[in-house]
Amino acid sequence: MKLDQFLKWQGLAATGGEAKQRIQSGAVKVNGLSETRRGRQLATGDMVELDGREILVMPIGGNRRGQAAGTSGGGPAAI
Repeated sequence: MKLDQFLKWQGLAATGGEAKQRIQSGAVKVNGLSETRRGRQLATGDMVELDGREILVMPIGGNRRGQAAGTSGGGPAAI
């Protein structure tokens, strides 16, 4: 999932335009570093920070090692 989509999905930006502005202003950090690329592809384990809120990118489902049983594979989620 791209960073701008992730911000919208998490409710940290109401629109794509707002997500773009927040990212390009340097207000968003990924893994502790300021990220200004809205198309930055997030991966499982990435930590996204905005407005003092930290969100860990987690996989949605999959019976892969390290995941809870009874879930199915998919894209990133957050906790």
